[in-house]
Amino acid sequence: MLISSPFEALEILVLGSLMGRQGSPRSPRPGIQKPSLSSGCDPPPLGRRVPGGEWNKSAPTSGSKSEPAKVCVKGVYAGKRQNWLHRHLRTIVFTLGWIGLMFVFDSCMVSIVKYTLISKNASLPRESSESKEDGGINGGDRKPVIEMYSQLVNSASASLAKKVFEEEPASLWEEPYREASQWKPCAHRTLPSNHEEGNAGESNGYIIVSANGGLNQQRVAICNAVAVASLLNATLVLPRFLYSNVWKDPSQFGDIYQEECFVKTLEDDIEIVKELPPALRFLNIEAIGSQITDADLDKEAKPVDYIRTVLPLLLKNGVVHFLGFGNRLGFDPLPFHLQRLRCKCNFHALKFTPKIQKVGALLVSRIRKFKAARSTMIDKQLLGNYAPIRNSLSPDGETSRYLALHLRFEEDMVAYSQCEFGGGESERKELQAYRESHFPLLMERLKNSKQVSPTELRMLGRCPLTPEEAALVLAGLGFKRSTHIYLAGSQVYGGESRMRPLTGLYPNLVTKETLLTPSELSPFRNFSSQLAALDFIVCATADVFAMTDSGSQLSSLVSGFRAYYGGGQAPTLRPNKKRLAAIMSENNTMDWNNFKYRVRKMIEEGQKVRARKFGRSIYRQPRCPECMCKSYY
Repeated sequence: MLISSPFEALEILVLGSLMGRQGSPRSPRPGIQKPSLSSGCDPPPLGRRVPGGEWNKSAPTSGSKSEPAKVCVKGVYAGKRQNWLHRHLRTIVFTLGWIGLMFVFDSCMVSIVKYTLISKNASLPRESSESKEDGGINGGDRKPVIEMYSQLVNSASASLAKKVFEEEPASLWEEPYREASQWKPCAHRTLPSNHEEGNAGESNGYIIVSANGGLNQQRVAICNAVAVASLLNATLVLPRFLYSNVWKDPSQFGDIYQEECFVKTLEDDIEIVKELPPALRFLNIEAIGSQITDADLDKEAKPVDYIRTVLPLLLKNGVVHFLGFGNRLGFDPLPFHLQRLRCKCNFHALKFTPKIQKVGALLVSRIRKFKAARSTMIDKQLLGNYAPIRNSLSPDGETSRYLALHLRFEEDMVAYSQCEFGGGESERKELQAYRESHFPLLMERLKNSKQVSPTELRMLGRCPLTPEEAALVLAGLGFKRSTHIYLAGSQVYGGESRMRPLTGLYPNLVTKETLLTPSELSPFRNFSSQLAALDFIVCATADVFAMTDSGSQLSSLVSGFRAYYGGGQAPTLRPNKKRLAAIMSENNTMDWNNFKYRVRKMIEEGQKVRARKFGRSIYRQPRCPECMCKSYY
């Protein structure tokens, strides 16, 4: 029998104590003198036995109106109350004590549940009021919850509830293919002489690079600039970063990366200086025709394009300025030593400043419950002297593991995709207005091309994954509700209305804003690239990294970093959006077991260990002879 409240328990105990005496005689026990009543009451009422076993027929009936009878009855009842209290005093005291314990237990349970589900990170610094104003992970105004796959969400919720006390499969946190551990980092090693094609003689001039975009676009531009400087036998001036109205970050190279480490790591490959010599410092580079923009070079340009277009200007003027140097160097065909140099730059020369490393280590230690599950090569490369000490367990004895999720569902990406996400007519109008305001070239192109329906776009895998879809993938793979998840990325379009399906299934979700105090976060405010560097660190060092868009620069660079330094122990989850769309299209007819099977097959296919294919990004897929060495055992 279930007891719903302490008061119900009291009632049951009292009734039980009374009912337990129903079989005993009402008369006093033999040998015990019945106490007399001072009021001189009459013998017991009709139907009761008197001492000796005789029936008293002279007792007044209940219908009698005589005053003495009333006095007698009152006296009898008063005596019975006294006797009852005397007999049941222990029971009452015990019951009241038991109720008190129940109240204490109930209060403790409420506190535990609240701590577990609502304040899991109460011991961690809370989100600042400033970050709340910015929107945090939710962003935007409060709106009704939007679910596109409610049936699957309900199935996922039921499945996670059943697994609360089940042991989680260790395979979720491991690379599924042994071949991953066969690839070892070796871009920093000295090449044999037959591979070495370094430049000799005097420098042909100076190359200045002003990189645009955010942290990850700038990182790619730096590595490409190093390769171009080697190709043209030029001296590289320490890269500069352009200020963007989108990113609004005035950070320069030295604010994000260690300058001395960059120069020293690459000193055997190219010459790097902090600034131009005095003779060229005040030269109007644009006026002499030595300024190169993205319009002057094809996307994915080949080495021969630089030799034909850039080298003559470099020899003539002694300096060339690449303004807005984006993705302007292809991956293939490229000489072996240049490809290797790009890997060396990306994986060895670009180390974050101690300021970023320190706070990055603080984030990692807090999400791992103040201890590190392990001190890996990734930790050492990204955190330097702040890398945590090896320790297998957290203070409370639980395994310290977390999953990092890069959720690309910002308003600009959602609008640009031209997809629909279940928000109805108001959402369509909102996204259309955003496109017209921010993407005029896209709107012009759409006018002159055949329209593709949102449904077709989704089935082609061109729609960004929603937080709901990301949560369903994680649940389908088998991650438990208690999984700690670090969320990287900018504000999520739709705010809480979009995040609720994810936080409902996985409440232990944190961001850098919730893990750091306002004072710890304040040095990074208004520096989006430095904030992105913190996300980079936490994602790269995670036990599992899950992306929602493989085309994202952050996801590409993080997954490449994990492949390079992970040693086959840094799994990355990369969903195929086209295959996932096909699975989700059967939302209303598919049972949960079938969904799980298909999602797991999709993810396992994406985790297969493959060598880099021709033309693919070497930053995302470093498993190739130019970057890594393969061992067989």
